[in-house]
Amino acid sequence: MYLFGASGHAKVITDILNMRGERVQGFIDDDPSKEELWGIPVLGDTASYQTEWTPCIISIGNNKLRRKVADAVTTRYSHAIHPSAILADTIEVGPGTVIMAGVVINPDTRIGSHVIINTRASVDHDCVIGDFVHVAPGSTLCGGITVGEGTLIGSGATILPNIKIGKWATIGGGAVVTKDIPDHATAVGCPARIIKTE
Repeated sequence: MYLFGASGHAKVITDILNMRGERVQGFIDDDPSKEELWGIPVLGDTASYQTEWTPCIISIGNNKLRRKVADAVTTRYSHAIHPSAILADTIEVGPGTVIMAGVVINPDTRIGSHVIINTRASVDHDCVIGDFVHVAPGSTLCGGITVGEGTLIGSGATILPNIKIGKWATIGGGAVVTKDIPDHATAVGCPARIIKTE
């Protein structure tokens, strides 16, 4: 396995892969000052990616940067799922997605590509999570929720049932979302209110 990005998020993914008996062979990182992480070498930058470095995971927490790498590099992407995650048999998980420790994902949920479902997040039945979404630690998504591409659900946020959240939105940490949120909006508070739209 090869990882794009050699920072904190990469440590978590490397740890998951180690637990699953998979070895990270090397990192790809655009920071020339990085030479290794945990003794694993940085092999080069995105521009110098070699096709034999496969399969890959983009180990970058920032949603926009994760998409930028995915757009730039055509390769075979794998996923990383922590052994403690509880996943229903009927979920779908796209390539490049990572699912961290203590996550629960309930039946008939569809998760896109290059998604982060972070530590102890809960995603209930019949949710649809778009590509490049980050569901931060401790978040709760009730049943029937749709989350658009690139959206960040902040740590400890709660999304009530059947809510639709648009693309590239931001839900603040600890927010309680009771109404639909449009594309590119930032919503915070309890109940969540929109404070900004791009």
